[in-house]
Amino acid sequence: MTTGKHGGHGGIAFALIVTSTVLGIAGTDLVLPAVPSLPEVLGGSHAQAQFVLAAFVTGSAAGLLAFGTLGAHFDQRRLLVASLTAYGLISALAGMSASLDMLIGLRFLQGAAGSAAAVFAPGMIRALFGDERAVAKLGLLGSIESLTPALAPVAGVWLLSIAGWNASFTVIAVLALLLAAAVAGLGRHLPPLTTGRGAGGYAHLLRDAVFLRYALSHAFTLGALLVIVFAAPTVFVTALGAGLEDFIVMQMTGIATFIVAANWTGRLTGRFGAERMIWAGTALSALGGVAMLAYALAGGTDTLVVTALFVPFNTGLGFRGPPGFHRAVVASQGDDARGAALVVVAILGTTAAGTAAVAPFITLGLLPLAIAAAALVLAALLLIAVIPPLREA
Repeated sequence: MTTGKHGGHGGIAFALIVTSTVLGIAGTDLVLPAVPSLPEVLGGSHAQAQFVLAAFVTGSAAGLLAFGTLGAHFDQRRLLVASLTAYGLISALAGMSASLDMLIGLRFLQGAAGSAAAVFAPGMIRALFGDERAVAKLGLLGSIESLTPALAPVAGVWLLSIAGWNASFTVIAVLALLLAAAVAGLGRHLPPLTTGRGAGGYAHLLRDAVFLRYALSHAFTLGALLVIVFAAPTVFVTALGAGLEDFIVMQMTGIATFIVAANWTGRLTGRFGAERMIWAGTALSALGGVAMLAYALAGGTDTLVVTALFVPFNTGLGFRGPPGFHRAVVASQGDDARGAALVVVAILGTTAAGTAAVAPFITLGLLPLAIAAAALVLAALLLIAVIPPLREA
């Protein structure tokens, strides 16, 4: 039996944390295959349909900031139950939308309601296992979470084919309410955590260049990958003459490489150090961005080539993700909830802005998408080059 530092069952606690965060991710990936068909069902344009994704991300960013503050003052276990309950109820309403505008509005609320787990997970893991084991647990969490973008779209395609666009919302609603009940019943295994009380709010983190070095470079690296994922179904179908199955191949290939890289990262970090892994992963992602941009400028349209060029994004993120996120939380100087919230807000804000920027050009082909992704990964590389790293204690 694995016992957490607070005396609860570590395995049960980690399972609750994982399932809560995975369900939040599924709010995007399970819905993703239905996006190209939404204009035919609910009206509107393909460009407008992309805001079904951007609204969820933007709502999540707002919810992250709110839960980051609430988590500094109230028991995070109770907040997690409330978050999951609201997430389930709003998901059910979203599945009843009568128009694209209504769905976009509910998606904002859905994203805000379901964001608590992403805020609380890093701090809860640190409290459960301590810093030495936290890096490995964050890597394991990332590996498990990464299966969601691979498997959820497959489930989404199946749900779309047998029950229509709103089936994914019904599934999310049911799972969220069941999980809320599980967390309420088993919450004693989670740490009774509040963090950052009186630490100065978000302002002290936003003024800290070292914290921003890790938070923004991580956000730009992951944001570039997510902008590609969000736009790829429509780009593949409407501009490259491919099908959703080609998008699924790209997703599964990328996620497989991420899992391999993330599972090696703990050992590689122990050998080479966190900073070298952050540098290596960011540089590899930047290489993928430049290569994809070059292929787009050359007029490339082969989705298999796009899939191959997507691999460095995932491998680079697998190398730099766990140590980069952990050092960002450490750099928050004890304000774990707000620190984690700002990291994820930066990820989602970057993703929302990138998705919104690409949306008007979504049917023009690969080039707009490649420009956005390359700009983000090169910005991440620049950040870690110009700002000094965290000093070791």
